[in-house]
Amino acid sequence: MAHIHELIDWTAGVYIVHKNKVLIRKHEKYGFWIHVGGHVELDEDPVAAAIRECKEEVGLDVTIYDQNPNPPEMLPSERHLPSPAHMNIHYVGGGESDHQHIDLLYYATAGTDSVVPENEDDQWLWMSKEDIEANTEMKPNIKYYALQALETLGT
Repeated sequence: MAHIHELIDWTAGVYIVHKNKVLIRKHEKYGFWIHVGGHVELDEDPVAAAIRECKEEVGLDVTIYDQNPNPPEMLPSERHLPSPAHMNIHYVGGGESDHQHIDLLYYATAGTDSVVPENEDDQWLWMSKEDIEANTEMKPNIKYYALQALETLGT
């Protein structure tokens, strides 16, 4: 989706874990390794955006990890949303523009590792802890988030 605001947008990112590996993609536009994710659209909440992006980008149905699965009783007009595992704000493309993203980062599990990429030219890797630690191209914060996802959801 196009940017909703010229200066800042909300995005949802997902570190998908399956059998002690996390799915990482090489971003086609910027050329760095990162999670699945994209813009939160006006008609959806961040969790719905995270689930939608996983289906669109890699064809995976995911279950978002909820660190607080038993919220207190809520009114019928309220709905519990899982909290993101991490949040950050960054300039798009590492500062190549004046536009920023507030990224809500979730962990999720998938029942399969069968990726069906939205774009056949995209590079996707299921990475183990050792793969992530050995990757010299991955930014430190991406490594940290991916390793935390494995620590939280790995078996």
